[in-house]
Parts: sequence; C-alpha cells; structure tokens
Amino acid sequence: MSDQLCKLFVGGLNVDTDDDGLRKHFEQYGALTDCVVVVNKQLQRSRCFGFVTYSTPEEADAAMAARPHTVDGNSVEVKRAVAREDANKPEALAKVKKIFIGGLKDDIEEQHLTDYFSQYGQVEKSEVISEKETGKKRGFGFVYFTDHDSADKAVVVKFHTVNGHKVEVKKAFGRKTQSLMGRLP
Repeated sequence: MSDQLCKLFVGGLNVDTDDDGLRKHFEQYGALTDCVVVVNKQLQRSRCFGFVTYSTPEEADAAMAARPHTVDGNSVEVKRAVAREDANKPEALAKVKKIFIGGLKDDIEEQHLTDYFSQYGQVEKSEVISEKETGKKRGFGFVYFTDHDSADKAVVVKFHTVNGHKVEVKKAFGRKTQSLMGRLP
C-alpha cells in the first residue's frame, strides 16, 4: 500500500480555519502525521484548502466514510490527495467510479478482478473485454465501483498483481469525457 492512501485533500475551508482547527476536526478519525492549511505567502491568508495525513490508510478510510464534513461552519470537500506530479492532469482530479485495467492475460476472468479490487471498496461489476466476432480476449477490462473514492484508492497504486500477473490501472472515462479532456489546457 502507498503512503498516498493516507493523505486527504480538504477543499472549501473557511478563510479563518487554521492548522489547529483542521486538526481538531480530522483527528477524531485517527492519528494525524501531518495537517496543513495552505497559505498564500504574499497575502498571509488561507487559500481555503489543506491536507491531512493519517498514520494508516484505515484511518483515512474512516474519515472518507464519514463524509460529508463541516469544519468551522463550512461544508468542505474531502477526497484522496493526488500526487504532485499528477495534480495538473484533469483526469487525475476527475470523479469517476470506473477504472481501466490494462495488461490482462487470458487466464484473468471477471471474478478475479472483482475479488482483487474489492479490497478498495464495493465493486458493482467487472468486465473483461473480448472481440464480438471471435470471443478472443483483448487484454483489457474495467472495474465499476459503487463510490468514486474506491476508484481513487485503486489508482493511487499504478501496478497491481491479479491472478499472478502484473496489470496497470487508471481512471476510465467515456468517449465523450475523453474528447472534452483533449481540449482542456
């Protein structure tokens, strides 16, 4: 498991919320190893978002399970923190419940995907894509979760081992979403 699973982004904070206020709210779900409200250095004021890092992924899961959160009177958005190098990629920030699985070998069935990815949250269904005419597997598939947080957790780790084979995962989008993202800066 990655340390990234322990870190949560908190957006929409009250401009008066400081590190202590953020800590006070989120430490009820577990031990925090880090807690920071991001500040604009020039203006010396809050940028109204921050990060909390728990000592274990289970504690971060508990905070996510307790959504929605209200801190100092503001309803705040809480989601998995995205690695800094991915922070400017629109797909990394997108809320999706579906993940793409690449590199599937012929002996990986839908049940293997469901069983493996259930550790990240409730799986609605899994698909292994095959050619319509021949039924030959095409080497990729999808897992649909019931909550976007489960998809966020699963893609924090880029490579997984399913049924003894290394597979790659990323967030999945419909064709319409992908063409829109192609136009984003």
